Order: sequence, then structure tokens, then C-alpha cells
Amino acid sequence: MDVRKTWNRLRRELDLMTGTQTLLSVFILIFFLITPLFLMVEEAFVYKGEVSLKWFFDIIGDAEFVSFKSKGGRLFEVHRNIMYIWGLDHGILLNTLLVAVVVTVSCCVIGVAVALIMARYKFRGKEVFRVLLLIPLLATPFVNAYVIGKLFKPTGGLINLILFDILHLLPWRIDIDGLFGIALAQTLSYYPIVYLNVFATLMNIDPSLEEQAENLGSKGFRLFRSITLPLSLPGLAAGAIIVFIFSMEDLGAPIGFLGARANPLSRKVVSYQIYSSFAEALAGGISPRTYALAVIMLILSVIGFVIVKQFVSLKSYAMLSRGGRWSPRARKPPFKYGCVIYIFLVTLIIAASMPQIGTVLLATTNWATSGTLPTEFTTKYLSSLATNPDVTRAIVNSLMYSSAAIMIMILVGASIAYVVARRDIPGRSLLDVFATVPVAVPGIALAVGYFLFFSRNFRGTFLDPLTDPALLLIFAYSVRRLPFTSRAIFAGLQQIDVSLEEASLNIGAKRSTTFLRIVLPMIVSNIVGGGILSFVYSMSEVSTSSTLGALREDRMPITFFISQIVYGVAAVGAVSIGAALCVLLMSIQILAMVISNLILKQRVAFLGV
Repeated sequence: MDVRKTWNRLRRELDLMTGTQTLLSVFILIFFLITPLFLMVEEAFVYKGEVSLKWFFDIIGDAEFVSFKSKGGRLFEVHRNIMYIWGLDHGILLNTLLVAVVVTVSCCVIGVAVALIMARYKFRGKEVFRVLLLIPLLATPFVNAYVIGKLFKPTGGLINLILFDILHLLPWRIDIDGLFGIALAQTLSYYPIVYLNVFATLMNIDPSLEEQAENLGSKGFRLFRSITLPLSLPGLAAGAIIVFIFSMEDLGAPIGFLGARANPLSRKVVSYQIYSSFAEALAGGISPRTYALAVIMLILSVIGFVIVKQFVSLKSYAMLSRGGRWSPRARKPPFKYGCVIYIFLVTLIIAASMPQIGTVLLATTNWATSGTLPTEFTTKYLSSLATNPDVTRAIVNSLMYSSAAIMIMILVGASIAYVVARRDIPGRSLLDVFATVPVAVPGIALAVGYFLFFSRNFRGTFLDPLTDPALLLIFAYSVRRLPFTSRAIFAGLQQIDVSLEEASLNIGAKRSTTFLRIVLPMIVSNIVGGGILSFVYSMSEVSTSSTLGALREDRMPITFFISQIVYGVAAVGAVSIGAALCVLLMSIQILAMVISNLILKQRVAFLGV
């Protein structure tokens, strides 16, 4: 009986357009997401043709990867009037986990504090602060960490010049580098992710809940702990898991600090080890140990995602009056608290904006070679964007890859969103899950899966990454950023009454005609908004670009070109060309925000990944 009902439902729902949309979506997800990852996982569990945990035991048993006793590094050690804050080396795998946990906790503390201030207090300049707090989201891959490394140099660093030499606020010069430097750079870059998620949740909380708690005597921290924090936990959890995944897969900070300071401790993270293994690919292949590392990263990301989801689901956060037309709770703080708010926000904005300000200075002055401060303004680095053939080629490559990826994302994202929102076919919820999964998949793990699957099964063809990685970069961008496009279109479909489509179908229009002439014009703003967001993300994509892009020099995208410049700073001042490319990426991001906010009347947060 159930089989017959399912068959009748399929015959009713699965018309030509729906079938085409479903098959296209399933093919893209299976061929360019599920199969490469599955093959990578399978390879990691095979040794001499048999199922084995050898590669995982090799990693766990190797002190180079896991060491509960510190093998080196410096943490708050003072030598010759310099305090070294590098972090302690506990092995590549433990280092990665420790950095990710520290970054996640730090971002949660900062993000929640900022969200509470912006959601619960009224003060002058609040709208200006709201914009400035998002500056860290402007993409400056690799160069941001280089700037932080340069600023914190014990001799010649601007921070030590101001705090030690001029103001005498520090008893020693400080040297921030290595794992601690990576954690600092990531925290400054990622805290807005938590802030935006928690802020959105706080603005949706029914103010009467907090008012009732206050009437019963709950105030201050008790009110926050018992009412506000639990209700904002879904947003906090969502931001935390994104930060955790981004921290583990980040390549920008390790390579940036290596370029600035050449501290070998910056190499002791999983993402850099996988990145460096792609150099081996040109000589014959990637080690099975690298597959195991990528699988560990994937498993940790998925486990973190599931744990957070389960933890949030243990309680109910629903509010009966959610969506009402209330005014969010916001009051003017007392004078002394207002001063604390201003000091906190100004200090945070200055610290978090250092990478972006430093990037602009590197691109427009001689700061890369002048020492502590720039001494000369120049436009030659920005001019190189149009005059240097290598730079121009990287820009053109990224524009081509991102534009092609957007076409695929819109086609597949619209198909998935329409099938999930409008058709009642078996398995549509599973399709929705797989369309969202890429958010939890580290890009560097996907790159390893692509290399393994396509180099093994399509050797010598246009899908072979060793022959030409361009097409794989396009599909990698498409799959990784697909959730942003599909969710934006899905949100638009939810705002359209299905009766409009039913009326069109009832007067004889085909479903494809209804979709093209009725539905599509009504969700065009969502499509454009999601497309713009995905385009910006694709242009600044780091992990897949820096790995797959390394396999052929003339196919390198912008971010891989920047990584090579920052990592190989033997050419004096070359990092300024990378900074000029980052200025280009920031300009594209700002332009996209203007289009989304002013023309489409949408507020979109741009995360630099």
C-alpha cells in the first residue's frame, strides 16, 4: 500500500521540469561532493588492499602530530627584554584543535558581548559602530596575518614602538607569532560571524520574556544567564560551529605568518600540512597519511556540527509571539557604563581593523620595505593589477571561475529550492540536507577528495586536476557556496503564495511556463542577492584555490597568487602586490554590499573565507 501511494505521488509530482531539476541537483551533489569525499574516506581506511586503521594510528602515535607534552615553542617567556608569545607545540593535530577551540571560545565571548551592546543599548554613533564592526569581514587573505606579524615584531613593530618605546605601558617588548599569532589573526577575522548570528537572535527575542523575569526580581547577569543567553543559544551555536570549522581549515593565517616571520611553528597545523602535500602531487601523488588527515578534519567538523545541533535541540527556544511588531529592548546606559562601551568598541574596532588598514597601507605606500612606518606614497602596486601580466591573468582566472560557478549555483540552487519548497516527492528533505552539508565540509578536505577522485578516474581528461584544474575549481566553488544561493532562493519562495502558481496551472500553463513567468520574476531579488554573495565568496575562496590552484601555474586564481607572493617574500616589496589584490577583493565586496543594501534593499553579511 505504501509503495502504491509513493508511486502515485511520484506520478503526480514528478513532471518533466521537476524531474530535470531533481536529476540535475542529485547529479551535481553526488558527482562533485559525495563521491569525492566518500572515496577519500575509503582511501584513508585502506592499507595494502585491506580495511585498516594504520594511517590513523600512524598519525595518533606520531609525536609530530600528537604530543601531550610540549615539544617546543614559547609562551610568555621573557628573554633579553622580549616576551615571546608563540604558543606551545603539542603536535600538528593537537595544535590545530587547540587553536580552533581557543579561537571559537574567544569569538564567542567577543561576539556575545558586542551583540548585547548593539542589541540592548542606545548610544550616539551606534549606526557608525554597526558598520565599523563588520570591517574584519572584508577579505584580505594571507596579507591580514602578514600585517599582524609585521605589527608585532619585537624590533621595528609598530605596536611595540607605541606601547613600549613611546607610552611605556609594557614592561617588555612583545613578540606574537606562531600558533598564538594564528589564533589572534583568526579571532580578529571571525568574531563578527558570532556577533551577527547572536545579534539576529537577540533582535527576535520577545522583550516581554525579559520584562517578566525582571518583574520577578531577575536582573543583571542572572537575567542574562537564565533568559537572554538560553534564548540566543541557537544563534551562538550556529556562529560557534562555523568559526570552529573555519579555524581548522584556515590557510591564510599560517602562510601569512610564515611570510612575515618565517617561524616554523606556524607550519604545525593540519591545513598547512595538507596544503604542502599538494606539492607532492606534481611528483606522483598524495600520501595516504594526507587522506587520513583530511578525513580527521572532516570528521571533527561533522562531529562538531552534530554536537552543536543536538545540544541546541535539548531545549525548546520557541516563543509564541515571535514575529510580532514589538520594539526590541534597548535603553540608554548610565554615563560610566557608556564610557566603558565606547572604550571597548573603539579598542575592538581599532584592533580588528588593523589587517585591513595595514593591507591598504602595503598597497599604497612603501611600508613593506620602509620599516616601522611608511615614508612614501605610491600607486605602482595598484597599477600592477593592470600592467603585470601574471597579476592580470590571476584576476581574469578568478573572474572566469567565479562567474561560471555563479551560473551553476543559480541553476542548481534554484532547482533544489523549488523542489524542496513546492514539490512533494520522496527524498526532498534529504536533498535539502545535502544542499546544506557543504557549509560543514572543510574546503581543504574537499580539495583532497577532488584530487583523489578525478586524477584517478579521469586521468588525461579535462577533469584531471593535473591536466587542467580550472573546471574542478569552478565546481568546487559551486558546491562550497551552493547553500548561500539555495537558501536565499528558498527564502524567496516561502514568501510567495502557492495559489499564484496554482492559478497559472489551472488556466492551462505548463509548470515550466509558470516557473519562468510567474515564480522567477518574483524571486529575482533573492537570486541576485544570493548570486552576489556567492560571487564574492568565490572570488575570495582560499582553501580550494590554494590547493587545486597550485597544480598548474597558468590556471592560478587570485588567492593562490597572493599566497605565493606572501609565502615567497624573497622578492623585496612583492607582498605589496598581494596587498593590492586584497584591495581589489575588498572593493568588490564593498560594491556587492552597496548593491545588496541599496538596490535590492537586503542586508547581507559577507564572510571572508
